[in-house]
Amino acid sequence: MADKCHLCLLGLIFLSSLLTGLSEVDHVFISSGEDVRLPCNNALPDCKSTHWIYNRFSRSPAVELITGGRKKTDTERHERLSLGSDCSLNIKSVTKEDCGLYFCRQYVNGQQQGTDAGVYLHVLHVSSSEISAGRSVTLFCQLYSYAQVSCDAWIRSEGNDLFWVNQAGVKLTNSDSRYQISAPDHCIISLTTTILNEDHNREWRCNITHRDQVQTSVSYTVKISGEKTIS
Repeated sequence: MADKCHLCLLGLIFLSSLLTGLSEVDHVFISSGEDVRLPCNNALPDCKSTHWIYNRFSRSPAVELITGGRKKTDTERHERLSLGSDCSLNIKSVTKEDCGLYFCRQYVNGQQQGTDAGVYLHVLHVSSSEISAGRSVTLFCQLYSYAQVSCDAWIRSEGNDLFWVNQAGVKLTNSDSRYQISAPDHCIISLTTTILNEDHNREWRCNITHRDQVQTSVSYTVKISGEKTIS
């Protein structure tokens, strides 16, 4: 237990040092498959000075996505990116691989202006085991965040909560004998249940909250005769 707390503390210390030099930091939560807008809170007029830089792993080189207000076309996901009129970065059809730390930076005549504005993008994603009537299925809900900082340490320090609800919005717990809820850490939670014929079109939803306010959610709709649907 002491070792785990020590690791949490190290993660938070690293996070604090990482944010040094940033004028402002935002946290944006989104579900996989949705479109997202990342704000640029240090933008100058007309966006010609705007650069967007992305980093997912501390040991990997940062990737420049936008240079001088223009989208770079040699990046893997350039077709899903666009620059908003307010210099925000728009990403279409977000995937779990899009999570990470984004920097909005301003250059004028080759000189950086002010400090960076940072945005952490957190992506909520649901996957499942094979589904069929009469068999047990497990739904996995995971929050993907910047890889350098322990997600478990960060989510606990910020007062976030990850949980499953039914169609009526009622939180599912192990007190209901039909469900088995397992949370190996604060950033992943699974729901295991046996699929019944009457479960066709039933929806379960995974929520992430911050101080009791829902930030984003992902729903799983049971399709017994066809394919499962995640939204």
